[in-house]
Amino acid sequence: MQHSPGFLSLVNDAKARVRELSVAEARTRLSANPAAVLLDVREESEWAAGHAVEAQHLGKGIFERDLENRIPDKDRELILYCGGGFRSALTADAAQKMGYPRIWSLDGGYTAMVAAGWPMAR
Repeated sequence: MQHSPGFLSLVNDAKARVRELSVAEARTRLSANPAAVLLDVREESEWAAGHAVEAQHLGKGIFERDLENRIPDKDRELILYCGGGFRSALTADAAQKMGYPRIWSLDGGYTAMVAAGWPMAR
């Protein structure tokens, strides 16, 4: 996908503050911490087409509005993914600003997960 310069500028600004991790690192963190939450921040139609088996859905469009109600424990570890790692960086940045310190953005997103053979559901 070709992204606009303004969008990429926003993403790069967020990535300066956000921690990213690889698919392999995400697997390790989720195995080591059963309380960690894998959050899919893509659109509803993307979620319906396929998502990580253990993921919960909280789309970017309602993320800030619903995060505190969905996950009130701000110390809970959260791993966010989108299609390619751009929207998850933006939402991870927002979550940090909301007081969630243990947050990660999955580098490469859903595309990287599929390529690595991550179990998916529909």
